[in-house]
Amino acid sequence: MPVHRERPSLSVSRLSLDTPPGFNFWRTVFSHGWCVLPPFSMIAKERLLHRVLDLSDRTLVHCNMSASRGQVAVVAESREPLSPRQRSEIRRQLRTCLRMDENFAEFHAEARRHPEYRWIARSHAGRLLRTPTMFEDVVKMICTTNCTWALTTLMITNLVRNAGARLADGLSAFPEPAAIAAMTEREMRSSIKAGYRSPYLIELAQRVASGELAIESWRNSDLPTDLLFKEMRSVKGIGPYAAGNLLKLAGRYDELGLDSWVRAQFFKMHRNGRRVKDATINRHYAPLGKWRGLFFWMEMTKTWHDGQGEEALA
Repeated sequence: MPVHRERPSLSVSRLSLDTPPGFNFWRTVFSHGWCVLPPFSMIAKERLLHRVLDLSDRTLVHCNMSASRGQVAVVAESREPLSPRQRSEIRRQLRTCLRMDENFAEFHAEARRHPEYRWIARSHAGRLLRTPTMFEDVVKMICTTNCTWALTTLMITNLVRNAGARLADGLSAFPEPAAIAAMTEREMRSSIKAGYRSPYLIELAQRVASGELAIESWRNSDLPTDLLFKEMRSVKGIGPYAAGNLLKLAGRYDELGLDSWVRAQFFKMHRNGRRVKDATINRHYAPLGKWRGLFFWMEMTKTWHDGQGEEALA
């Protein structure tokens, strides 16, 4: 993972983001595995998050983020000095990633009603890190299906290294849809190691690049959650698990998004290791209403902040 250093060939700018009430920088960063998938990276001991951003004018910026007295401090490195417009876009993209413009007061109020979940409100947890675009979130989610976390990391690292625009040695942005759309299935299988996902990723990128699939609209869609879930599932490569977790990154928490890892966590926490059906897991969280998927994820990852998180993402 890159350690922050001010590279002599890059211009350095300093920015800050005002944090909303009930915001915890590190709980947001370390909320799930995106924090270690390029072009994100983190240094857990120093509680630093890194991200390479691709701005709308194709300027690449390497951002180093840390919490600082009611703000998130940002050190931004770029080839040329940043304009006020570029600095404003950096703030917008990072606020999107850190979910800083979403209100979690209702969720924290609900957490206080349940003794077993009051720790969530006390620690200001609940925000789930996401990427600047829904397209990147979808690509990454497809690359978490039916595989180990090590393979997910390999696929995304290869994709960024091979198809992303490069700022400097070791620093590349996430590929544009057109860059992935231009890849052949053979390249996707051999260079990216995407396996059976290869045609799904290429078709997704082609549909997004052509404008056929307005994937960014999912984050502010007016569709009821069940219909948005159905729309997500209509994309090849997105099954119930992936759609359920993509909903969370779009601010909808009605679905649990079950996979083998969370099932095993639930069995251990609530059934002394005994397996139960998915319907039983869903019934357990049903009383939590529209927030059930977020309560579920918070509970499944609670130990990450007790020093076990790096093992989960290894």
